[in-house]
Amino acid sequence: MTAQTDPLVAELTRKLVDALGLDLDPETVDPAAPLVGAGLGIDSIDMLELVVLIEKDYGVKIDNRAAGVEAFASLGALAAFIRQRRPASPA
Repeated sequence: MTAQTDPLVAELTRKLVDALGLDLDPETVDPAAPLVGAGLGIDSIDMLELVVLIEKDYGVKIDNRAAGVEAFASLGALAAFIRQRRPASPA
């Protein structure tokens, strides 16, 4: 599965664009582009909104700087971070 065909990356892209009110088409977002700085231009306030969204929607906490750096490297990295730390669904 590539970043372009990963359903979690696509879902995260839509949520990110909607939650942050970004003026761009989710289909045009490069899943490997950095989220912070030159990538999508996300600032520290946006990051806080994303941390809350990730915890609320996926049950995954980003509770320190190192985890944030890892998680927000790109949308692909964020999807991998969520997969690794998402609580198991009850069977």
